[in-house]
Amino acid sequence: MARADKNKALLADTNPPAAEPPDRRDEGDRLAALYGLTPKVESAVIAAIESDAEERARALVGPLHPADQADLIERLPKPQAARLILILGDGLDAEMLAYLTEGTRDEIVDVMGVAALARQLPDLPTDDAVNIVEELEQNEIDDVLAALPATERVLVEEGLSYPEDSAGRMMQREMVTVPSFWTVGQTIDYLRASAFQDAEFYLLFVVDPSRNPIGEVRLSKLLCSQRPRRMAEIMDGDFRKIPADMDQEEVSILFRRYGMVSAPVVDEHGRLIGMITIDDVIDVIDEEAEEDLMALAGVGESNVRSTLWETMQGRSSWLLINLVTAIIASAVIGLFDATIERLVALAVLMPIVASMGGNAGTQTVTVAVRALALRQIDRDAASGFVRRELVVAVLNGCLFAFLAATMSYLWFKDA
Repeated sequence: MARADKNKALLADTNPPAAEPPDRRDEGDRLAALYGLTPKVESAVIAAIESDAEERARALVGPLHPADQADLIERLPKPQAARLILILGDGLDAEMLAYLTEGTRDEIVDVMGVAALARQLPDLPTDDAVNIVEELEQNEIDDVLAALPATERVLVEEGLSYPEDSAGRMMQREMVTVPSFWTVGQTIDYLRASAFQDAEFYLLFVVDPSRNPIGEVRLSKLLCSQRPRRMAEIMDGDFRKIPADMDQEEVSILFRRYGMVSAPVVDEHGRLIGMITIDDVIDVIDEEAEEDLMALAGVGESNVRSTLWETMQGRSSWLLINLVTAIIASAVIGLFDATIERLVALAVLMPIVASMGGNAGTQTVTVAVRALALRQIDRDAASGFVRRELVVAVLNGCLFAFLAATMSYLWFKDA
């Protein structure tokens, strides 16, 4: 039975058909078939948790896609989310952990326990496993690694050995490599005979005897080529290798610039050690965009599930700086209090000046942050950018000063 059909059958038991008009029920079924997680499904899960109907909760959550399961966990209040994790137990889909935000994942790991997490990690690609383990406390990392099977432990430890936010942390070790002298037929037979049926890959990497990548072959090209042709004949030798120590933001820029869907990762000796796929890069792009946006607003790494103390702590530093600058501005204005007493119109115009200055500064900061994020500004171009922004500020200042003076004259009849 399909996931949506299972959910509809279970929801029929939870919500009687007479509870809503047929047209709305049909609309809910249509959305469930399209998206899996709907308000009806969410309400049914909450009802099952509150009534201790564990079997029904497992039956409702189990058919959902791991991304929908993660979304459901994010939506639930912390006590209900923890209760659901305990209900699912070993039936928890390991892939769901990869879709959770960092803060929520920490909460879930605390509920699961180290032993349960270690049982789930072998079912994940190595890049997702490394991403989860690296966010744990050091004592938890040691416990998880000790509980992992030897093969998975070696792969995770290797990933953790690379710098944080580097290509080595992003890459997955599961990939397909073949020698250049193999034929297309040999390669296809190898893929069929090996444990690649459940793997997702877009490229095959052609390597030399030293395991240095010398070319790549798209899966579509492999399937469309004649069996007797050698891999050296159909491989693309013009490809980009990513050093394992490259920063993840630079990796995302390469993927975006060259339209890449997958790329090989090499060590300091040029040997192939893994690959990065576009889904990992999308996560990095989202992460970097969120980081830049949060930095621009000065709100730190908080989210809707953060505690009050964490939220206050993340915002207080910027507010403190803003308070200091506001006091300085007020002190400057205080030097002209006698002038303001004689010319009350100045007090009316001060909010306009403050608002215009704040908006102009926000515009400049936004453009600068975007340019830095896209690597459009380097050390050499920084001075030119500053000069350009100064010229724009002066021109806009003159323009709006003239408009403000005209408005003041018409308003107060006192130029």
